Amino acid sequence: MPETLKETSADASAPIAAVPAPTAEVGKARSLWSDAWHDLRRSPLFVISAILIVFLLIMAIFPGLFTSADPRYADLAHHYLQKPKWGNFFQPDWFGYDIQGRSIYARVVYGARASITVAVVVTVLVTVLGTVVGMLAGYFGGWIDTILSRVTDIFFGVPFILGAMVVLTSFEERHIWVVILALAFLGWTQVARVARGSVLTIKQADYVMAAKALGASTTRILMKHILPNAIAPVIVVATIALGGYISAEASLSFLGIGLAEPTVSWGVDISSGQEQLRNAAFVLIIPSVMVSITVLAFIMLGDAVRNALDPKLR
Repeated sequence: MPETLKETSADASAPIAAVPAPTAEVGKARSLWSDAWHDLRRSPLFVISAILIVFLLIMAIFPGLFTSADPRYADLAHHYLQKPKWGNFFQPDWFGYDIQGRSIYARVVYGARASITVAVVVTVLVTVLGTVVGMLAGYFGGWIDTILSRVTDIFFGVPFILGAMVVLTSFEERHIWVVILALAFLGWTQVARVARGSVLTIKQADYVMAAKALGASTTRILMKHILPNAIAPVIVVATIALGGYISAEASLSFLGIGLAEPTVSWGVDISSGQEQLRNAAFVLIIPSVMVSITVLAFIMLGDAVRNALDPKLR
Protein backbone atom coordinates (compact mmCIF):
# COMPACT_ATOMS: atom_id res chain seq x y z
CA MET A 1 0.00 0.00 0.00
CA PRO A 2 2.72 2.56 0.85
CA GLU A 3 4.47 1.72 -2.40
CA THR A 4 1.28 2.35 -4.31
CA LEU A 5 0.82 5.73 -2.64
CA LYS A 6 4.43 6.57 -3.35
CA GLU A 7 4.08 5.73 -7.00
CA THR A 8 0.89 7.76 -7.20
CA SER A 9 2.56 10.73 -5.56
CA ALA A 10 5.46 10.45 -7.92
CA ASP A 11 3.15 10.39 -10.91
CA ALA A 12 1.29 13.46 -9.64
CA SER A 13 4.51 15.41 -9.27
CA ALA A 14 5.60 14.61 -12.81
CA PRO A 15 5.42 17.54 -15.22
CA ILE A 16 2.23 17.65 -17.24
CA ALA A 17 2.75 17.75 -20.97
CA ALA A 18 1.53 20.95 -22.60
CA VAL A 19 -1.66 20.54 -24.59
CA PRO A 20 -0.98 21.58 -28.19
CA ALA A 21 -2.95 24.56 -29.34
CA PRO A 22 -5.52 23.93 -32.05
CA THR A 23 -4.00 24.46 -35.45
CA ALA A 24 -7.22 25.48 -37.15
CA GLU A 25 -7.40 29.24 -37.63
CA VAL A 26 -10.55 30.96 -36.64
CA GLY A 27 -12.05 32.69 -39.66
CA LYS A 28 -12.25 36.44 -39.52
CA ALA A 29 -15.71 38.00 -39.46
CA ARG A 30 -16.58 39.64 -42.76
CA SER A 31 -18.80 42.61 -43.36
CA LEU A 32 -21.72 42.79 -45.75
CA TRP A 33 -19.55 44.48 -48.36
CA SER A 34 -16.74 41.93 -48.13
CA ASP A 35 -19.28 39.10 -48.40
CA ALA A 36 -20.87 40.82 -51.39
CA TRP A 37 -17.51 41.25 -53.13
CA HIS A 38 -16.67 37.61 -52.39
CA ASP A 39 -19.90 36.53 -54.10
CA LEU A 40 -19.57 38.99 -57.00
CA ARG A 41 -16.14 37.70 -57.99
CA ARG A 42 -17.64 34.25 -58.44
CA SER A 43 -20.71 35.38 -60.35
CA PRO A 44 -20.54 34.90 -64.14
CA LEU A 45 -23.27 37.52 -64.50
CA PHE A 46 -21.10 40.11 -62.75
CA VAL A 47 -17.91 39.19 -64.61
CA ILE A 48 -19.52 39.42 -68.06
CA SER A 49 -21.34 42.68 -67.32
CA ALA A 50 -18.25 44.22 -65.69
CA ILE A 51 -16.09 43.40 -68.73
CA LEU A 52 -18.67 44.95 -71.07
CA ILE A 53 -19.01 48.08 -68.95
CA VAL A 54 -15.26 48.56 -68.60
CA PHE A 55 -14.90 48.20 -72.38
CA LEU A 56 -17.66 50.76 -72.98
CA LEU A 57 -16.18 53.20 -70.47
CA ILE A 58 -12.75 52.97 -72.10
CA MET A 59 -14.36 53.58 -75.48
CA ALA A 60 -16.23 56.60 -74.12
CA ILE A 61 -13.19 58.13 -72.41
CA PHE A 62 -10.57 57.30 -75.04
CA PRO A 63 -12.36 57.01 -78.41
CA GLY A 64 -9.10 57.71 -80.24
CA LEU A 65 -7.86 54.26 -79.23
CA PHE A 66 -10.54 52.66 -81.41
CA THR A 67 -10.66 54.87 -84.48
CA SER A 68 -8.84 57.79 -86.04
CA ALA A 69 -11.82 58.80 -88.21
CA ASP A 70 -13.74 62.02 -87.56
CA PRO A 71 -17.38 61.21 -86.65
CA ARG A 72 -18.54 64.54 -88.12
CA TYR A 73 -16.65 64.32 -91.41
CA ALA A 74 -19.09 63.88 -94.32
CA ASP A 75 -18.16 62.76 -97.85
CA LEU A 76 -21.29 62.63 -99.99
CA ALA A 77 -19.36 62.09 -103.20
CA HIS A 78 -17.82 58.77 -102.25
CA HIS A 79 -19.52 57.31 -99.20
CA TYR A 80 -23.22 58.11 -99.44
CA LEU A 81 -25.00 55.15 -97.74
CA GLN A 82 -22.12 52.81 -98.54
CA LYS A 83 -22.86 49.36 -97.11
CA PRO A 84 -20.78 47.89 -94.28
CA LYS A 85 -17.59 46.02 -95.08
CA TRP A 86 -17.58 43.49 -92.27
CA GLY A 87 -14.06 42.30 -93.03
CA ASN A 88 -12.44 45.73 -92.50
CA PHE A 89 -12.20 45.52 -88.74
CA PHE A 90 -11.89 48.86 -86.91
CA GLN A 91 -11.77 50.77 -90.20
CA PRO A 92 -14.05 53.77 -90.97
CA ASP A 93 -16.08 51.69 -93.46
CA TRP A 94 -16.50 48.69 -91.08
CA PHE A 95 -20.17 49.58 -90.35
CA GLY A 96 -20.72 51.56 -93.53
CA TYR A 97 -21.71 55.23 -93.92
CA ASP A 98 -24.88 57.13 -93.12
CA ILE A 99 -26.95 59.38 -95.38
CA GLN A 100 -24.49 62.26 -94.94
CA GLY A 101 -21.46 60.13 -95.73
CA ARG A 102 -20.22 59.91 -92.13
CA SER A 103 -18.55 56.80 -90.76
CA ILE A 104 -21.06 54.85 -88.68
CA TYR A 105 -18.26 53.06 -86.85
CA ALA A 106 -16.68 56.37 -85.81
CA ARG A 107 -20.05 57.68 -84.67
CA VAL A 108 -20.71 54.53 -82.66
CA VAL A 109 -17.37 54.92 -80.88
CA TYR A 110 -17.74 58.63 -80.17
CA GLY A 111 -21.47 58.33 -79.45
CA ALA A 112 -20.74 56.24 -76.38
CA ARG A 113 -19.36 59.32 -74.60
CA ALA A 114 -22.57 61.37 -74.72
CA SER A 115 -24.90 58.47 -73.94
CA ILE A 116 -22.88 57.11 -71.02
CA THR A 117 -22.12 60.60 -69.67
CA VAL A 118 -25.81 61.41 -69.52
CA ALA A 119 -26.62 58.13 -67.79
CA VAL A 120 -23.79 58.29 -65.22
CA VAL A 121 -24.30 61.94 -64.25
CA VAL A 122 -28.07 61.52 -64.00
CA THR A 123 -27.59 58.43 -61.83
CA VAL A 124 -25.26 60.31 -59.47
CA LEU A 125 -27.63 63.27 -59.15
CA VAL A 126 -30.67 61.06 -58.70
CA THR A 127 -28.92 58.91 -56.10
CA VAL A 128 -27.75 61.90 -54.04
CA LEU A 129 -31.09 63.74 -54.18
CA GLY A 130 -33.23 60.66 -53.61
CA THR A 131 -31.07 59.43 -50.72
CA VAL A 132 -31.18 62.80 -48.96
CA VAL A 133 -34.96 63.09 -49.32
CA GLY A 134 -35.54 59.49 -48.25
CA MET A 135 -33.23 59.74 -45.23
CA LEU A 136 -34.83 62.93 -43.97
CA ALA A 137 -38.35 61.60 -44.44
CA GLY A 138 -37.62 58.23 -42.84
CA TYR A 139 -35.54 59.44 -39.91
CA PHE A 140 -37.52 62.48 -38.71
CA GLY A 141 -41.02 61.27 -39.58
CA GLY A 142 -43.99 63.44 -38.62
CA TRP A 143 -44.79 66.46 -40.74
CA ILE A 144 -41.40 66.31 -42.50
CA ASP A 145 -42.17 62.79 -43.69
CA THR A 146 -45.67 63.81 -44.73
CA ILE A 147 -44.50 66.76 -46.83
CA LEU A 148 -41.58 64.95 -48.48
CA SER A 149 -43.66 61.83 -49.15
CA ARG A 150 -46.42 63.84 -50.81
CA VAL A 151 -43.91 65.71 -52.97
CA THR A 152 -42.38 62.36 -53.93
CA ASP A 153 -45.83 61.00 -54.82
CA ILE A 154 -46.50 64.01 -57.06
CA PHE A 155 -43.28 63.52 -59.01
CA PHE A 156 -43.75 59.75 -59.05
CA GLY A 157 -47.17 60.18 -60.66
CA VAL A 158 -45.71 62.01 -63.67
CA PRO A 159 -44.83 59.58 -66.51
CA PHE A 160 -41.06 59.74 -66.85
CA ILE A 161 -40.69 60.07 -70.63
CA LEU A 162 -43.75 62.29 -70.98
CA GLY A 163 -42.57 64.58 -68.20
CA ALA A 164 -39.10 64.80 -69.73
CA MET A 165 -40.66 65.71 -73.08
CA VAL A 166 -42.64 68.53 -71.45
CA VAL A 167 -39.57 69.87 -69.66
CA LEU A 168 -37.25 69.66 -72.66
CA THR A 169 -39.66 71.30 -75.09
CA SER A 170 -39.51 74.44 -72.96
CA PHE A 171 -35.83 74.91 -73.90
CA GLU A 172 -34.75 76.26 -77.28
CA GLU A 173 -31.30 74.64 -77.08
CA ARG A 174 -31.16 71.13 -75.66
CA HIS A 175 -27.50 70.48 -75.00
CA ILE A 176 -26.24 67.66 -72.85
CA TRP A 177 -26.63 69.40 -69.47
CA VAL A 178 -30.22 70.35 -70.20
CA VAL A 179 -31.03 66.69 -70.87
CA ILE A 180 -29.17 65.61 -67.72
CA LEU A 181 -31.03 68.05 -65.46
CA ALA A 182 -34.39 67.21 -67.02
CA LEU A 183 -33.92 63.48 -66.40
CA ALA A 184 -32.57 64.03 -62.88
CA PHE A 185 -35.47 66.37 -62.06
CA LEU A 186 -37.95 63.54 -62.65
CA GLY A 187 -35.97 60.39 -61.83
CA TRP A 188 -35.17 60.65 -58.10
CA THR A 189 -38.49 59.37 -56.72
CA GLN A 190 -37.76 55.64 -56.77
CA VAL A 191 -34.45 56.09 -54.95
CA ALA A 192 -36.19 58.28 -52.36
CA ARG A 193 -38.79 55.61 -51.65
CA VAL A 194 -36.20 52.88 -51.30
CA ALA A 195 -34.02 55.02 -49.03
CA ARG A 196 -36.99 55.97 -46.85
CA GLY A 197 -37.99 52.33 -46.39
CA SER A 198 -34.46 51.34 -45.40
CA VAL A 199 -34.13 54.20 -42.91
CA LEU A 200 -37.47 53.35 -41.28
CA THR A 201 -36.13 49.88 -40.54
CA ILE A 202 -32.60 50.84 -39.52
CA LYS A 203 -33.49 53.70 -37.17
CA GLN A 204 -35.06 51.14 -34.77
CA ALA A 205 -31.79 49.20 -34.49
CA ASP A 206 -30.02 48.95 -31.13
CA TYR A 207 -26.85 50.71 -32.29
CA VAL A 208 -28.89 53.74 -33.41
CA MET A 209 -30.72 53.84 -30.07
CA ALA A 210 -27.37 53.57 -28.25
CA ALA A 211 -25.93 56.45 -30.29
CA LYS A 212 -28.92 58.62 -29.37
CA ALA A 213 -28.57 57.69 -25.69
CA LEU A 214 -24.89 58.65 -25.74
CA GLY A 215 -25.79 62.09 -27.09
CA ALA A 216 -24.58 61.73 -30.67
CA SER A 217 -25.71 64.53 -32.97
CA THR A 218 -28.31 63.97 -35.65
CA THR A 219 -25.75 64.56 -38.40
CA ARG A 220 -23.40 61.97 -36.91
CA ILE A 221 -26.17 59.41 -36.54
CA LEU A 222 -27.31 59.91 -40.12
CA MET A 223 -23.82 59.82 -41.64
CA LYS A 224 -22.13 57.21 -39.44
CA HIS A 225 -24.94 54.82 -38.59
CA ILE A 226 -27.95 55.29 -40.89
CA LEU A 227 -26.36 55.96 -44.28
CA PRO A 228 -23.77 53.11 -44.35
CA ASN A 229 -26.45 50.56 -43.46
CA ALA A 230 -29.19 51.95 -45.71
CA ILE A 231 -27.14 52.50 -48.86
CA ALA A 232 -27.07 48.89 -50.13
CA PRO A 233 -30.61 48.79 -51.64
CA VAL A 234 -30.09 52.31 -53.01
CA ILE A 235 -26.98 51.15 -54.88
CA VAL A 236 -28.91 48.26 -56.39
CA VAL A 237 -31.72 50.52 -57.61
CA ALA A 238 -29.28 53.11 -58.97
CA THR A 239 -27.24 50.51 -60.87
CA ILE A 240 -30.29 49.07 -62.58
CA ALA A 241 -31.70 52.55 -63.28
CA LEU A 242 -28.48 53.62 -65.01
CA GLY A 243 -29.27 51.42 -67.97
CA GLY A 244 -32.76 52.89 -68.07
CA TYR A 245 -31.36 56.42 -68.37
CA ILE A 246 -29.34 55.39 -71.42
CA SER A 247 -32.54 54.08 -72.96
CA ALA A 248 -34.42 57.25 -71.97
CA GLU A 249 -31.79 59.50 -73.57
CA ALA A 250 -31.92 57.46 -76.78
CA SER A 251 -35.73 57.54 -76.79
CA LEU A 252 -35.87 61.31 -76.33
CA SER A 253 -33.25 61.86 -79.03
CA PHE A 254 -35.15 59.51 -81.34
CA LEU A 255 -38.27 61.62 -80.82
CA GLY A 256 -36.27 64.76 -81.66
CA ILE A 257 -36.59 66.19 -78.14
CA GLY A 258 -33.32 65.07 -76.54
CA LEU A 259 -29.80 65.63 -77.82
CA ALA A 260 -29.46 67.02 -81.33
CA GLU A 261 -26.79 67.71 -83.92
CA PRO A 262 -23.90 68.42 -83.78
CA THR A 263 -23.76 66.24 -80.64
CA VAL A 264 -22.63 62.70 -81.48
CA SER A 265 -24.96 60.30 -79.69
CA TRP A 266 -26.47 56.89 -80.31
CA GLY A 267 -29.94 58.36 -79.90
CA VAL A 268 -29.22 61.05 -82.49
CA ASP A 269 -27.99 58.41 -84.96
CA ILE A 270 -31.08 56.25 -84.37
CA SER A 271 -33.27 59.26 -85.03
CA SER A 272 -31.49 60.13 -88.29
CA GLY A 273 -31.38 56.49 -89.39
CA GLN A 274 -35.14 55.93 -89.24
CA GLU A 275 -35.56 57.73 -92.55
CA GLN A 276 -33.40 55.15 -94.32
CA LEU A 277 -34.87 52.04 -92.71
CA ARG A 278 -35.98 50.53 -96.05
CA ASN A 279 -32.94 51.47 -98.10
CA ALA A 280 -30.16 51.05 -95.51
CA ALA A 281 -31.42 49.42 -92.33
CA PHE A 282 -27.88 49.13 -90.93
CA VAL A 283 -27.82 52.89 -90.31
CA LEU A 284 -30.57 52.40 -87.70
CA ILE A 285 -29.77 48.89 -86.47
CA ILE A 286 -26.11 49.34 -85.51
CA PRO A 287 -26.55 52.21 -82.99
CA SER A 288 -29.70 50.48 -81.71
CA VAL A 289 -27.68 47.33 -80.99
CA MET A 290 -25.12 49.40 -79.08
CA VAL A 291 -27.85 50.91 -76.92
CA SER A 292 -29.31 47.45 -76.26
CA ILE A 293 -25.93 45.96 -75.31
CA THR A 294 -25.13 48.84 -72.95
CA VAL A 295 -28.52 48.77 -71.24
CA LEU A 296 -28.32 44.99 -70.89
CA ALA A 297 -24.83 45.22 -69.35
CA PHE A 298 -25.94 47.65 -66.64
CA ILE A 299 -29.11 45.67 -65.89
CA MET A 300 -27.04 42.49 -65.55
CA LEU A 301 -24.65 44.34 -63.22
CA GLY A 302 -27.58 45.54 -61.13
CA ASP A 303 -29.00 42.03 -60.87
CA ALA A 304 -25.62 40.66 -59.79
CA VAL A 305 -25.21 43.38 -57.15
CA ARG A 306 -28.73 42.75 -55.87
CA ASN A 307 -28.08 39.03 -55.55
CA ALA A 308 -24.88 39.73 -53.62
CA LEU A 309 -26.29 42.35 -51.26
CA ASP A 310 -29.67 40.78 -50.49
CA PRO A 311 -29.28 38.24 -47.66
CA LYS A 312 -32.54 36.54 -48.67
CA LEU A 313 -31.01 35.54 -52.01
CA ARG A 314 -27.86 33.97 -50.56
